[in-house]
Amino acid sequence: MTAPAPARPPADALLGWMEGLADPTRLRLLHALERKELSVLELCEVLALPQSTVSRHLKVLSGQGWLSSRRQGTQSLYGYAEDVAPGARRLWLLARAESEGWPAVRQDAERLQAVRARRDGAERFFAGAAGAWDKLRAEVYGPGVAREALLALLPASWTVADLGCGTGALAAELAPRVRKVVAVDQSAAMLRAARRRCAALPNVELHEARLEALPIADGRCDAALLVLVLGYLDEPAVALREAARVLAPGGRLVVLDAARHADAALRRRMGQVRPGFAPEELEALLGGAGLSTARARALPPEPGARGPGLVVATAERVPRRR
Repeated sequence: MTAPAPARPPADALLGWMEGLADPTRLRLLHALERKELSVLELCEVLALPQSTVSRHLKVLSGQGWLSSRRQGTQSLYGYAEDVAPGARRLWLLARAESEGWPAVRQDAERLQAVRARRDGAERFFAGAAGAWDKLRAEVYGPGVAREALLALLPASWTVADLGCGTGALAAELAPRVRKVVAVDQSAAMLRAARRRCAALPNVELHEARLEALPIADGRCDAALLVLVLGYLDEPAVALREAARVLAPGGRLVVLDAARHADAALRRRMGQVRPGFAPEELEALLGGAGLSTARARALPPEPGARGPGLVVATAERVPRRR
């Protein structure tokens, strides 16, 4: 006895699926998302396309049932929908076979591999380092590593963003000195330690999120701090633009990071992407983020520190003209 032929989808469903696959960008998105669940920012990196373009095509594919999505912290992760209709699945298998040899799809796969390796490596590093992070930072940079950032603060009435807060050491130091601390980190392991440390501090607000997509309203903060954070980011300029966005007019951004160095072993030990920054490099990045009066200066290593010196930089968001 022969098996019955599969039911044919209604014409409008079939045409909708064909329309969804009739765009090279959407095919590239499906190739990537079938391999790995990704955020919008990660998809922008994989496809080398602007966020507006990626978001537009994600909306089309999601509306036609090609994608699943879920929340992780403050961001959405997208993936290929496992419960896609059988007819749509057959169309995708055909389209995938015909397009997997495209140069753009191969290049996307290479960039996806880099994104996966970086995400997995960062998660392993911070999960393993959370317990000993404060000791490690003090050993490399000295016990007063956050002092320069604290000295740059102004009135105690300020709301301060601690971006890349790690285990919450700086947020805990800031809390008695300012009205509100909004602390953000993308590592769940680091935030668990920060929550324990700041549990008795009611004016500390903790968020799990990427620094390139802050869960903070425009202009909410009087100051923002990035202390030994930029060296872990592939695109520090994006994080600096986000930091500038959350500043109130006249608000100040303070960056403290490692001075540029050539110690590859230290980079591996600290899990860093970049070998530090020169003062003029930080000034250029701050200016490119739309901030004014950017100033940076090198600091000598603290006594007993085994790592390179530090660079501290400040800049301000231009006040509104009256």
